[in-house]
Amino acid sequence: MSCGAGAAGLWVARAACAPSTSHRRVEHVARTEDLTVRIPVEGEDEIARLSRSFNAMTTALASSRDRQAQLIADAGHELRTPLTSLRTNVELLARSDETGRAIPPADRAALMASVKAQMTELASLIGDLQELARPDTADQGSPPRIVELHEIAAAALERARLRGPELTIEADLSPWYVRAEPAALERALVNVLDNAVKFSPPGAAVDVALDRHGELTVRDHGPGIPDAELPHVFERFWRSPSARSLPGSGLGLSIVARTVQQAGGTVALRRPADGGGGTEALIRLPGAPAPPPGTA
Repeated sequence: MSCGAGAAGLWVARAACAPSTSHRRVEHVARTEDLTVRIPVEGEDEIARLSRSFNAMTTALASSRDRQAQLIADAGHELRTPLTSLRTNVELLARSDETGRAIPPADRAALMASVKAQMTELASLIGDLQELARPDTADQGSPPRIVELHEIAAAALERARLRGPELTIEADLSPWYVRAEPAALERALVNVLDNAVKFSPPGAAVDVALDRHGELTVRDHGPGIPDAELPHVFERFWRSPSARSLPGSGLGLSIVARTVQQAGGTVALRRPADGGGGTEALIRLPGAPAPPPGTA
């Protein structure tokens, strides 16, 4: 009898102490922002369920904080190169004015062109960082709605033709309606087309197709991407060794992947099946060949 009473007392004591221990750990996290703390989970009662939810929340917050820190570190590294080049060029121009020693016209024109190029690169990088800094649940800009993927692709194609006037850009676009944020989706398609334009030799063709099942392909006839590099193409700031001398932030395909995933789709780069060289981007977005009834 006394043993049973002792066991019951011990159980009651543990049950009474558990909320107090959990409370102290929650207070510790709130006070120190130490997201490595976890609350022990025992049983299936309300306290256990709350503890699991708390542990899941701190794990997600820790992961988000790590990604944010990595983005800031990577951004600082990427910003350093154009800023250093810009500072050097501006200092040369300022020294010329201060000393009265004129820079030869051709050299001065080259410096000014470099300054403009670096400013453009900085503006592009900052715009890409702002896009990636947006929450995953888009609460900025226009909300997701039913849009015509074929119309958005056609608008992106017009922008691509302006950027690659020496290329032949052919398109075959079947109607396909998806739920997405229109501006973000157009920017993603522009980024894919920009890549195709950037790596296409002069006079080459870029083939774009949107079939009746919602599969969008963009095929260029450039040098292609080595198989070893394909797993990295959607990583932030990753750039192929062959592309590091070309303009760009290394964020374009990251933005593509994020936008497509938010719309419930998938994106991949691959070697064309016909073996003719180049790269093929493949985007699949859930949708339908006709708008839902009642869609404005």
